[in-house]
Amino acid sequence: MFNRFRLTACLFVVMAQVSFDFEKLDARDWPQILGPNRNGIAADEQLVDKWAAGKPRQVWDARIGSGFAGVAVSSDLVVLFHREKGNDKLTAFKAETGESAWNTAYPTTFQAQIVEDNGPRAVPTIYDGAIYAYSAQGGLYRADLKSGKKLWERNTHEDFGANGGYFGAGSSPLVDGKRVFVNVGGDKKKAGVVAFDVNSGKTVWSAVNDQASYSAPVLATIDGTQHLLCITRLNLVSLDPATGEERFRTPFGQRGPTVNGAIPVINGNHALLTASYGIGAQWLELSAKSVDVVWSNEILSSQYTTPIFDGGVVYGIDGRQDGGPISLKCFDPGTQKELWSKSISGYATLIAADGKLLVMQTDGVLKMVRLSKAGYEELASASLLAGTTRALPALANGRFYVRNEKTLACFDLSK
Repeated sequence: MFNRFRLTACLFVVMAQVSFDFEKLDARDWPQILGPNRNGIAADEQLVDKWAAGKPRQVWDARIGSGFAGVAVSSDLVVLFHREKGNDKLTAFKAETGESAWNTAYPTTFQAQIVEDNGPRAVPTIYDGAIYAYSAQGGLYRADLKSGKKLWERNTHEDFGANGGYFGAGSSPLVDGKRVFVNVGGDKKKAGVVAFDVNSGKTVWSAVNDQASYSAPVLATIDGTQHLLCITRLNLVSLDPATGEERFRTPFGQRGPTVNGAIPVINGNHALLTASYGIGAQWLELSAKSVDVVWSNEILSSQYTTPIFDGGVVYGIDGRQDGGPISLKCFDPGTQKELWSKSISGYATLIAADGKLLVMQTDGVLKMVRLSKAGYEELASASLLAGTTRALPALANGRFYVRNEKTLACFDLSK
């Protein structure tokens, strides 16, 4: 039954448009999953239109351990959560050279069941001089950004009775200043979503009897009310971030060998959800206390890539990494009209910057496409790494970070 899954564990790395306060970070940092606002959009970047010699300049590369987690970037440090033998490791690389600044190890006994990779799945989160990392075994860790010193840790699977799902835990933590929110999945202890105190790691609240997904939680303000929006195993739920009180929910996903990976894309008082496995997409209208499904169809069935919302239209990857046709699509969610579609040779993740769409395929090919609803216009294409590049890439200060099973590489895309 699970052959259809031998794909991804990529799902874990996944991601939305939110309201965060990252004032203590540079606007061009990439401090968490999908960048400053968890929507895959890089602000204040100036990218070249063409690459000299047909390929962007490689700045450095480094040998790394296993895992599907991409990096987070703050100023001069690039942070990766990966595994070497019996330890999950937080490693900080110097952004200029790729040299290791520090390493901090966390023992693990995690064994993957469906895929061979046994490393972390979730992108770490950097906030106010600290790193928050979530392991495939359910370990939640806080460490000092500059030194890597361990500050606190929690075993969420043991504390809340959560299981690892198909691929182990893989939802990236969200920090709002006082609390760390995690899609834990303790469904039998009303701990589907849990808030932890940033300073002590103690439980602030736990809520909902839902299992976890690989989708990361996001914050959004709707009609003047702040919502913590989480896609769980089978639902989208809205919680009060201060108390954990449930405001509304709507079904999303289906039972069986399916996975929710992409995080909701928020535009005003609307949200776009998408998943593969015959689930498709939903366009929702949100209010302070309720949610309505405007439409539900298969215009976009994205296995784990979070779409990009720009200029009133959606850019997304339709298809699955484990087989079948894959395409990059542009459509209008208001009218449900497909504006254009382009077949691509591999599944991909997306970053938008400087009027361009960076399409990082899992076969190691990076395509740079014009961000335009008028039609598909490819500006450049190059093979960056061999192997499988399923982890989410990052773009910070003009530099593009991408990894495969053994290598983390940095490329210069700036003008």
